[in-house]
Amino acid sequence: MLMVRFRLIGNRADADSIIAALHGINNVEHIEEVDDLMPMMRDDSSSSESVSDSEGQIYCIEVDTPNDQVADTVRGSAEAVAYELEAGIEFVDEF
Repeated sequence: MLMVRFRLIGNRADADSIIAALHGINNVEHIEEVDDLMPMMRDDSSSSESVSDSEGQIYCIEVDTPNDQVADTVRGSAEAVAYELEAGIEFVDEF
């Protein structure tokens, strides 16, 4: 079984849309949004006053696939949907 892992930079609706699209792929075994093990800390001091609160969130998503072909389909689909939503996506080996 192959695990496809990616980080999505966007909003909750973006993450939900990509997860829904991946559920439509045949032979996908399991899709899970996992908690970020090292959440980004924000310093609320005066030095961060210029930082926008509207910046995207990071969602870590894992997809179990049975083989390379399905894993490639998952990567392509996730990347295409992220592009349509103008969300960032980064495929990683581990979180």
